[in-house]
Amino acid sequence: MNEESSKTKTELSVPVAIIIAGIIIAVSIVATKGATSPAGGGLQYEVNGGSDNNAPLSGVEPIKPTDIKLRPVSNEDHIRGSLDSTVKFVVYSDTECPFCKRFHSTMNQVMDSYSKNNKVAWVYRHFPLDALHSKARKESEALECANELGGNDKFWAYLDRLMEVTPSNNQLDSAELPKIAEFVKLDKTKFQTCLSSGRYAAKVQMDVDDASSAGGRGTPYSVIISATGKKYPIDGALPYESLKVMVDTALRDK
Repeated sequence: MNEESSKTKTELSVPVAIIIAGIIIAVSIVATKGATSPAGGGLQYEVNGGSDNNAPLSGVEPIKPTDIKLRPVSNEDHIRGSLDSTVKFVVYSDTECPFCKRFHSTMNQVMDSYSKNNKVAWVYRHFPLDALHSKARKESEALECANELGGNDKFWAYLDRLMEVTPSNNQLDSAELPKIAEFVKLDKTKFQTCLSSGRYAAKVQMDVDDASSAGGRGTPYSVIISATGKKYPIDGALPYESLKVMVDTALRDK
C-alpha cells in the first residue's frame, strides 16, 4: 500500500469510529420524565443506560465533537489518574442517582483499561439533582470534606464507598455519612464539623452551574476531552463497550 492510500485509510477510520459510537449511543440512551430544579437551572432528569421502559431522548445523533463551554480541567479538580493524561473524561454525577451508581463502576473499568501510560484521566464534578434527590447535595459536600481532611485519595475512597453503600434514589440515611468517613479512616469528629459548617456549598454549586453551562440536563452527564481539545458529550450510563469506542476515537485525535 502506498503512502497516499495509507493516509486515506487513516483519515477515514476516525469518522467511521464516530458513526459507530453514535449508533451504539442511539440504541443505549433513554431518559426519565423531567422535573424543573431551581438550583440546577432548568430541566433535570436522570439518564439511564436503557434498562427501563422510558421514552428515548429525541434528536440523538452520531457522536461528534461539540463546542461545549465547561470549566477547564485543572489541579483544582478531583482527578483519578494523571492531569497529564491524553484524554480527560469529565463526569458530572449525582450520588443518589442509580444510573450514576452504575456508571461509577463502568468508569472504574475504563480506568483499569486506560489509566496506564496516562491515556485517560477521570475528572469528577458534582451535579446533584435537587428536584429528585434532596440528599445528594449534602453528600457532595461530604465528599469535599473528605478531600479537605485527606486529600484526593480520600475523596475517591469516600466516593467509592458512598456509591457502594447507597441504595440510591434518596434512600441513604444521612447518619451514614460520618460512618463512611470513619470507614475510609478519616477523623470522624473533624468530618462532622466540616459537614455541619456548610462551607463547601458554594463549591458544589459551582460544579452544578458548570454542568448546566456544559449542556448537562440530567445525570450522569459526561464530556470526553481529547488532546487537541475536542469535546465529545455523553448523556447517560453507557456500557463499557460504548465508552471504549468513544475513548479510542478521542485518543486518535492528535
